Amino acid sequence: MKVVILAGGFGTRISEESYLKPKPMIEIGEKPILWHIMKIYSHFGFNEFVICLGYKAHMIKEFFADYYLHTSDVTFDLKKNEMEIHNNYSEPWKVTLVDTGLDTMTGGRIKRIKDYLPDDEPFMLTYGDGLANVDLKKLLEFHKSHDKLATITAVNLSGRFGVLDIDDNETISRFAEKTKEDAGWINGGFMVLEKEVIDYIDGDKISFEKEPLSNIACDGQLKAYKHHGFWKCMDTKRDHDIFEEMWDSNNIPWCMWVK
Repeated sequence: MKVVILAGGFGTRISEESYLKPKPMIEIGEKPILWHIMKIYSHFGFNEFVICLGYKAHMIKEFFADYYLHTSDVTFDLKKNEMEIHNNYSEPWKVTLVDTGLDTMTGGRIKRIKDYLPDDEPFMLTYGDGLANVDLKKLLEFHKSHDKLATITAVNLSGRFGVLDIDDNETISRFAEKTKEDAGWINGGFMVLEKEVIDYIDGDKISFEKEPLSNIACDGQLKAYKHHGFWKCMDTKRDHDIFEEMWDSNNIPWCMWVK
């Protein structure tokens, strides 16, 4: 199953870091947050990724181009211009990097990678700035159980995100922008989607979190998988500092692969 990661935005709320690199390449414990996200999926056996690039796309391409070398013990024979690999600690990942445009919105990025997705199975989707200890196997099982087009991992957190109205059957009846008065369940990413959801996206200027998800919800095709564990996104410099503090104190609930 393919995992799509949205990694093309400008990261304007964390400009202290993102003016140098794309937000998914901002490091936690000397590894980009993108690497942490991919490790979460890999822990559950999902190792095929399609990464939607945009802002400073070349930096993410260079990270993966050099990954094998950077995770190996090597001997360089400069006189013979030879390189010998001794040990390699790289991941079992197959990564497709797609430049989906500098100014393309999230919906447009998903639409642009349509040809990289199989027609006969759903795909997973998440953002390049959020970490959680979601049980992705149970998430997928839940998605397959209800026969709807889309499942969103819902997390209960007040703040600055899109609010979800969820009924007793875990159906999302409304997907709307959050106001200061709203609190409750929000979109935590970590979605499972049928390929038909791409038909709800008109073009590059469409934000997936607005018309597409709203229309999917109105059609009764959007379900919520409620996650009660750890979830946090890196939206600001303060969020990054908190992640670093958690890493330094070994308080890393998203790192399920080390447990």
